[in-house]
Amino acid sequence: MYIEERHKAILDWLTEYGSISNVDIQEKFGVSYESAKRDLRILEEKGMLKRTHGGALPIRQVAMTRPSNQTIKDYGEIKKNYLLIARKAIEMIGDNDVIFLSSTTICLLVAQSLPENKRVRVVTNSIIIAEELRNKEHISVILLGGEMDNKGNCYDSFAISIVSKLRIDKSFVCAAAISADFGLSIQRSSAISFFNAVMDSSKKNIGLFPKEKIGFDSIVSICPAERLDVLITDWDAMEEDLNLFREKEIEVIVVEEE
Repeated sequence: MYIEERHKAILDWLTEYGSISNVDIQEKFGVSYESAKRDLRILEEKGMLKRTHGGALPIRQVAMTRPSNQTIKDYGEIKKNYLLIARKAIEMIGDNDVIFLSSTTICLLVAQSLPENKRVRVVTNSIIIAEELRNKEHISVILLGGEMDNKGNCYDSFAISIVSKLRIDKSFVCAAAISADFGLSIQRSSAISFFNAVMDSSKKNIGLFPKEKIGFDSIVSICPAERLDVLITDWDAMEEDLNLFREKEIEVIVVEEE
């Protein structure tokens, strides 16, 4: 197979499966590990994909996944890196902390994984996350009200007014994408004021961003990356991307694959 044919096949694989690893390329095309890395580097230089530590993602894979009622087991099988980032976030939560969980899949995993015996007060704008926590004995919930969207989230002036009156120890946030240049970004502007109000009210802002969201830009910037104190990501994020965040004095925590 000519290199041009292999490159087309790699891009077709990405379109169908959403990601590809160096090992996938080795096994599918019978090339060496170094050749697989070189293929991905060439395609990235052409702007056709985004490399990760162990493979690549489609260049436009920036959408945020909607929280759902799936179980931890479901997510562990489909998105192992999401679950391990969520568990690392829980390690940072102390007894009697007031925390904020944003209305994202990865924060839903944090809610699902919170131990029953951890005494914590959770602030959230997500009815799905609030429902997940409702029956956990030692966890109390402040649900930020207002006009709810069709995903069960509140971002409007009522929610902003309430969160502005709170003091939060640690906020855990995620968005469609994050890059050192464009910061945290989303697809719609409606949540910008709300996210900034949360971060203004929080003593420590912690970003939970799996490799699928690192180094990408969505349409609208929420805030600069340096509004985060800590960025938690996974083993497959590119080191050169992470170094750009470290240069902005953001603490970067990389969870390792189990």
